[in-house]
Amino acid sequence: MRSLARGLGAAALAVLASAAPAVAYGGSRGESPKGSPESFTIKDPRVTESSGLAASRAHPGIFWTHNDSDDGPYVYAVDSATGRTVATVTLSGVDPRDLEAISVGPGGQVYVGDIGDNLGGSWPEVWIYRFREPEVLRDTTVTPVRHTVRYAGGPRDAESLMVHPKTGRVYIVSKHEDGGGLYEGPEAGPGAAKSGGLSASGVNTFRRVADVDVWATDGAFSPDGTRLVVRGYFEAVEYRWKDGTARRIGRPSLPMQRQGESVTFTSDGRALMYGTEGAQSRVARVTLHGDLLPDSVADAAEEGAVGSGKESDDGGRPAGEGTNRKNVLLGAVTFAAVAVLVLGLRRRSGRRR
Repeated sequence: MRSLARGLGAAALAVLASAAPAVAYGGSRGESPKGSPESFTIKDPRVTESSGLAASRAHPGIFWTHNDSDDGPYVYAVDSATGRTVATVTLSGVDPRDLEAISVGPGGQVYVGDIGDNLGGSWPEVWIYRFREPEVLRDTTVTPVRHTVRYAGGPRDAESLMVHPKTGRVYIVSKHEDGGGLYEGPEAGPGAAKSGGLSASGVNTFRRVADVDVWATDGAFSPDGTRLVVRGYFEAVEYRWKDGTARRIGRPSLPMQRQGESVTFTSDGRALMYGTEGAQSRVARVTLHGDLLPDSVADAAEEGAVGSGKESDDGGRPAGEGTNRKNVLLGAVTFAAVAVLVLGLRRRSGRRR
């Protein structure tokens, strides 16, 4: 009977996992514009712990990713049309400790954050590696610029690295189950946007400038720099970004994933791409509408579309909340049905005795 209950529970989880994304994407409303990346599966058997995700600026439809740990200094260019790796970049001279995030900044500079600290914030310093996005996609080895990072106030665990696409300033969100902080790197002065204002010789001190009410696993700026999204395991929050200040505007839909680790905007700014760890991991697209769209992107979606900051998808509640509650309700109904079935089988088994 116990094995039966476990089997039914596993079946219920499978039903919930398969059904929840369909709700989150809003059916036909989740379709992407022609030429914009769709959801895809990372097929490279080497990528089993995809921890960061960034849309390429130089190569449409290409996404950069990397493993969490125990892989080596490798960054993979994945074609969203096929899910296959089309280039592997080896970072020469790098012995990574805990790669957690990747972002593309001005001038095609790729930033890789070796910023994880699974000991709860015990490393006195972490690192960011920077290299120029290759013009031609093929296996190559590069020598990145290495930036040493420390936090004002002491060490922090972090998995979210964001580079503003206009100013080049680098930001990190610390990770804590009760919420973290937004940390700001040194200001990128005139002509320094391509380096993010980071020094390659000294220590770069990041200072806390805002609270972030998310158990953050990744974050990303929109291509025009007017939106910032931070995701966690169970929710995502989007902010309007202006003059270095973030104002919360809504919660974009978040698909159910095995271990949600990454997020990036599509290069056209119309959608978010959510990544997760695991072999053959799925990168899920969620189309944005309303206030969640960057300022440079016109909203041609119909009224009431899922993911809108102003519009609603469930009884007038902010979009995303209704979707999340529907997912929870679906799970509750599924498990309730399993419980009733198991109870009924136990009663029948008791009568037979």
